[in-house]
Amino acid sequence: MYTALDHEFMSQALAEAAQALYLSNPNPRVGCVVVKDGKVIGRGHTQKVGGAHAEVQALANTAENGFNPEGSTIYVTLEPCSHTGRTPPCVNALIAAKPALVIVAMFDPNPLVAGKGLELLKAAGIDVRCGLLQAEAAALNAGFISRMTRGLPWVRLKIAASLDGKTALPNGTSQWITGPAARADGHHWRAQACAILTGVGTVKEDNPSLNVRDVETKRQPWRIIVDSKLETPVDSKVFENLHQSGVILVCGKLDTVEKEQTAQAFRARGIEVLALPNANGKVDLPKLFSYLAQEHEINEIHVEAGFKLNGSLLRENCVDELLLYYAPFLMGEGIGMANASPLTALMQRQDWKILDQAMVGPDMRLRLAKPANQLKE
Repeated sequence: MYTALDHEFMSQALAEAAQALYLSNPNPRVGCVVVKDGKVIGRGHTQKVGGAHAEVQALANTAENGFNPEGSTIYVTLEPCSHTGRTPPCVNALIAAKPALVIVAMFDPNPLVAGKGLELLKAAGIDVRCGLLQAEAAALNAGFISRMTRGLPWVRLKIAASLDGKTALPNGTSQWITGPAARADGHHWRAQACAILTGVGTVKEDNPSLNVRDVETKRQPWRIIVDSKLETPVDSKVFENLHQSGVILVCGKLDTVEKEQTAQAFRARGIEVLALPNANGKVDLPKLFSYLAQEHEINEIHVEAGFKLNGSLLRENCVDELLLYYAPFLMGEGIGMANASPLTALMQRQDWKILDQAMVGPDMRLRLAKPANQLKE
């Protein structure tokens, strides 16, 4: 059904989509190329939210290059939207361009689209095909797909450890286990997330900024702190540069006058304070992720937390992907990756599927994901 040239041009569209990794959230990363007489005459990718989508960018680029898209073949990595959101429907722009053929990598899982864009193209007399390099397109948008199909963000847990799985010395010292290249690579994953999440313990011990510094980005992710008792120091670095991104403090019960006053003081600074207690008065983590998807359109969360919160997230089946960096040394005694509950039988284990592995400087990066049938619904 698809030729070698079709694969080549869709690969170029995917490369365009990859340029939106740090840019398009909460919109999906989409790329588009316009081809005529065997040559690319226009290309584009989704811009910052509220800006042009990939198809509109590619058609504008076609005009800038002095070409007419009529009779062309358009390759796009996600089904063109057919509804009015922050921008008009892209399918209307494609129909007006009068291409002969539109090849799409994958259907849009957004219920507002879900095949309607393809049907409108067909109704306009345009030949439409779907499914070319679908897996590659889906991999670029795991978070968007998760939010649309599960009502949950894609949660990636990042851990840096020694070969024997220790993340800090017994006294808590953890800077630095991995080298500069691995730390910069970690910022690549921070930059593509909608939010970076940590716990109050990490804020107290490390005073992190929770921002992206080692890669260039036009957008800073949200910063989320899980803090059951509302004990985050008011002068923490995480509260700096509030104009760049929002901060959410998530606590348990606001059951004292002191806690309520503390919450009001944070809110007065523009910090959202969210009370989501579970039965034990701690933060209800599953409810938190559902809230973030529904109320803040959070597609993808990057977690950099400590031993205790890592364990809670894993126990409550809130983690979809592991991003592990192993430094080539043995620590011996130290703090482990997660405060996980001991197993009494191997059948209780969580299984993970290796996505890829790579050397990053002297350190090894390993990415793993839950098998599809074990993802939290």
